[in-house]
Amino acid sequence: MQAAAGGVGSILTQWAKHLGATVIGTGDSPEKVELAHRNGCDYVIDYRKEDFAARVKEITKGEDCHVVYDGVGKATFPAALDCLRPLGYFVSFGLASGPIPPVDLMLLAAKRFAFRHLASAAHLSMSEDLFDVVASGAVKIQIHARMPLAEAAEAHRNLEARHTAGATVLLP
Repeated sequence: MQAAAGGVGSILTQWAKHLGATVIGTGDSPEKVELAHRNGCDYVIDYRKEDFAARVKEITKGEDCHVVYDGVGKATFPAALDCLRPLGYFVSFGLASGPIPPVDLMLLAAKRFAFRHLASAAHLSMSEDLFDVVASGAVKIQIHARMPLAEAAEAHRNLEARHTAGATVLLP
């Protein structure tokens, strides 16, 4: 789980733990590493200090991950692919470090990665599942900041600079 202390990452981490998964997360500061642990990560790697792909291989004893969720983007994408086992899934949900460059799909196919496009019915079903676990209290939404909508540009600058942990809520 890249960006395990971010708004989406903290939700995904809690949800994955609720489902019984072993979660390996990343952060880019001691504070975010600690928050990722509090959210339920079994292991947290500071990707600015450690080679996280090598550490994942060590943690998983060379088995690698079934799925990698990445909210960072350009800075972590190549190494995130190295964390996937054959037929694993890569899920990009954010681009905090910039967009992922174009990818040669044949390279990914050669590594035996799975590709899947989710239809809107699947999104609806997954959304219902998420709202159920939030309503049950198994997943708690952590609010980092509440800002007026008029300060949306500042909120985006904070996200892009990776100065946030948890969700940022824009208020009307």
